[in-house]
Formats: sequence, C-alpha cells, structure tokens
Amino acid sequence: MSTTTATSMQSSHPPIIPKDFSAQQPKTIRLYPLSNYTFGTKETQPEEDPSVLARLKRLEEHYEKHGMRRTCEGVLVCHEHNHPHVLMLQIANAFFKLPGDYLHFEDDEVEGFKKRLNERLAPVGSQFSGEGVNEDWEIGDTLAQWWRPNFETFMYPFLPGHVTRPKECKKLYFIQLPKKKVLSVPKNMKLLAVPLFELYDNTARYGPQLSAIPHLLSRYNFEFVDENDNVVAATPGAPLPEHQIPRTKVLAGETNDGQDAGMTDYTEGGENGGENAQ
Repeated sequence: MSTTTATSMQSSHPPIIPKDFSAQQPKTIRLYPLSNYTFGTKETQPEEDPSVLARLKRLEEHYEKHGMRRTCEGVLVCHEHNHPHVLMLQIANAFFKLPGDYLHFEDDEVEGFKKRLNERLAPVGSQFSGEGVNEDWEIGDTLAQWWRPNFETFMYPFLPGHVTRPKECKKLYFIQLPKKKVLSVPKNMKLLAVPLFELYDNTARYGPQLSAIPHLLSRYNFEFVDENDNVVAATPGAPLPEHQIPRTKVLAGETNDGQDAGMTDYTEGGENGGENAQ
C-alpha cells in the first residue's frame, strides 16, 4: 500500500495493531471497482429444457452415455463502495445462477469451462473494442463441489455415504477479474452484481448454493482498488457512510418494460423474486 493511501486511511483514533494473523492464508485478492467493467447484451440464449423434468431426463440420458456429468460455474467478484459483489445471472426474473454450465463429455475441464463462460458472457462481433474485450479467463481455486446423488433436483456439498455413483458434480471456481473486462449477457437474462451481505444466510431467495458463497470467500483477504489503481481499503475495512451502502445492481439485460437496464439499482417486487435454479 502506498504512503499516500496509508496516510489517507489514518484517523484521530488509530487502531491497536495486533500481531500478524495471516498464517496459512491464501494470497490476498485484489478487487477492481464495478465501474471498470463494460456491460452489453447479445442474442437470446433459450434454455435447453422447458421444464425441470426435461432437464432431469436429459441428465439421465447423459449419464447412460457418458457417466457423471461435470458442471462448472464461476464466482466472479468485483467491488462497489469497498464491499465485494458477485456477478450472477437472473433468468426469467426468477432464477439466479452463476455463469457457467455443464461440460461436453469430451472437453478438458478448464478449457471446456472457459468455452462455456465465453458462450454466456463474451462479447460478439465488433460490438466493443479496446482493453478487456479479448481478455482470457483466469480460473482460480476450486471453492466448492456440489454432488447430485440421483436424478432429482437436490444437490449436497458432500457425497452421501451410500452413494458410489453420483449423477453430477458441480464445481464452483473463484475467477480473478482483470482490471478491465467487457461482458455481454444474452437478452433473455440479466447480469446482476449482488453484494455478499445480500447473499449471506438468504437461502429463501438464492438457494443453498449461492447463499453459501460468502462462507466460501471468507478464506480470502481483499484489497479494494479505485479506478486509478490506488488501494483505497483493505480487509478488515471500515464502516460505510449511509450514501455508500451497497445494493444489488442490474448491469445488463432488459427490464420488464423492454428497456435496457443500464446499471440500475435492483428493486424487489413483482416478478423479481425467485429461488436459485439448481
């Protein structure tokens, strides 16, 4: 941290500095501000299955041909007002999910995952140019593995003792976002930036997988960088002024009246509620 930044973070009542408490800690993660990223839309990507039953039937067919299905999803993190936000998709104003999808049976895990991320979020054609358009994905740590023991909707963060042939394994990976990135979301989806406190202990709205993300990220220390690459805050942080309270933001996608959302605060009500689609 620079001398200038360190000085600006001082107060008239400096804290008592404890002994070092970073043993066995993963590397500190640098988070860039939401305003560093460019968001757009691209052609609609309809869901492959019209119903939950159809999705489970397709899973069964996959298992019979290729064995356990491998699914990869990314936890993409940036910050707003020095609080971590996770980028996620909302489908049909109801279901929330992380970017990613199941791998084709012949694909390598990491390269296949990057291909799936590009299908969901990479810009197309000459819609954008400049820094961040062709930036590769930096796939980080595996944060969690969720197991589907049977051809049903339930998934577990452990493999039940009686299960020797799970039907699906879903892995969540931490993805370090670069300083600049251009993301395009299909028109039938919304891309949201959801603060960690909104996800925490909120299984009723986001389901068990997404509401567990704050737990998964708690192993990391963060440093928060502004648009000029200055470190402006770091774990453990400080209380926020009232006007800087983070809120979920719609980054891309259409509103109910068909207008482009354009990085607006996300409001609940109407059809905006929903559970996480597993």
